[in-house]
Amino acid sequence: MKKIITESIVREIIKKGEPGIIVSKQDIITPAAVDLIRAHKLTIIKSEEITTISSSEKKDSQLLFRKGAIGSDHTGFQVKNLIIKILQEKGITSVDVGTYDEKSCDYPDFAYNVAKKVRSKEVDFGIIIDATGIPSSITANKIRGIRAATCYNEFSAKSCREHNNANILVLGAKSLGEETIKSILEVWLNTEFAGGRHQKRLDKISNIEEQESLK
Repeated sequence: MKKIITESIVREIIKKGEPGIIVSKQDIITPAAVDLIRAHKLTIIKSEEITTISSSEKKDSQLLFRKGAIGSDHTGFQVKNLIIKILQEKGITSVDVGTYDEKSCDYPDFAYNVAKKVRSKEVDFGIIIDATGIPSSITANKIRGIRAATCYNEFSAKSCREHNNANILVLGAKSLGEETIKSILEVWLNTEFAGGRHQKRLDKISNIEEQESLK
């Protein structure tokens, strides 16, 4: 019988002091659970038969986006490179606005550069990475027309695209594991805006932006 191995199940195993986890070939392990298993160096029996959960089975040819701007500060540099590689494998063009090494730098510079490219429609979407995903989101959302969303799981990734038509994904390199980041990215890229009542709410946000710009 198929079983989903979640983060809470792994935490229970850790509490019991067990050195590993046994799974069958039918079992599915969530990205958050995979990250926790790796962090605690648990042994997985039959690991070659594990299937990591996927939130979308869309083919690359059905992707909603074709070109994106991506930027990070020094804390997100490694994750930025990982995401660029994933996008390349999907056939999505990346415009890397920096940073280009791990020397200490200021997140507003790169968040602003990504937001400008999204606003000008040079790209279809943007991705920004810093330590927590919060400061870059604050920065990007200062730009008119930008809807930058900090996502911390698949639900928030789906919701911000489906309900809020987010055009920039913001991630925290120090608050998320690699597998969770991959899963969030997959969901975000493959979720369409639902429109309808959600568009009416976005129109209200646009009206607020318009009113504030006149002050």
